[in-house]
Amino acid sequence: MVKKTAVEWRGRWALVTGASSGIGAALARELAAGGTHLVLTARRKDRLVKLAKELTTKHQMLTEVFTADLADSDAPERIFAFTKEKGIQIDLLINNAGFGQYGEFPSIEKQRLLDMVGVNCHAVVHLTRLYLPEMVTRRRGDVLIVGSTASFQAVPYISTYAATKAFDLLFAEGLAEEMKPHGIRVCALCPGSTESEFHVVSGQEKFQRNAESAEKVAQTGLKSLAAGKSYVISGLENYLGAHGERLVPRRFVTRIAAGMFRPHKK
Repeated sequence: MVKKTAVEWRGRWALVTGASSGIGAALARELAAGGTHLVLTARRKDRLVKLAKELTTKHQMLTEVFTADLADSDAPERIFAFTKEKGIQIDLLINNAGFGQYGEFPSIEKQRLLDMVGVNCHAVVHLTRLYLPEMVTRRRGDVLIVGSTASFQAVPYISTYAATKAFDLLFAEGLAEEMKPHGIRVCALCPGSTESEFHVVSGQEKFQRNAESAEKVAQTGLKSLAAGKSYVISGLENYLGAHGERLVPRRFVTRIAAGMFRPHKK
């Protein structure tokens, strides 16, 4: 049985970045089940094509695939041009693409850090700026930005990642208030540990505890966006953890996080 939230965007087009795996793929599946047409974008074309075929066969909706690496500064413009050429009107923009890197800051390759800021922040702002004006004109549209429970605190040894996700949260919350008079909803989805490739890519496999399913996180995000929330933390334990930190000094929280994440010396 299709959930009510899944049909919120029935017959409309959604753009999902980072759609080839994890939360992005789960969001695509949830939307497709409700009859939403999808533009799927990520770096890995083979995965995108496989997912698109799966969804169109199962749900008889429309899909388009566009391969792009959002670490490239011109990727958002190329994605936007693609949807324009296809005559596709995006009513739901999902800024899901993102990655992290575990380790002591000086040990991480400089370009890796800069690409992280590019994908997690620059591309989010760029794509949102490209698609929002037309939503404002139509007085209809939605934006979901995937943040993290790391959005709420500094996290040593993933310092850059946590900082980019703090940016995403504040950006979404500010835009939510700006866009409300225009009939546009904006929400930051902040998951904790999630069953996905994220921990493998970032080198944090050992921290993948009590992980939620990507499907559960996707459903939480879409439900909260449809309800008009400016942010949501997926999972009660994650919610209590993120807000419980406000009761103690910030330096103390950071010190505890450092103890948890500090690499073991060989």
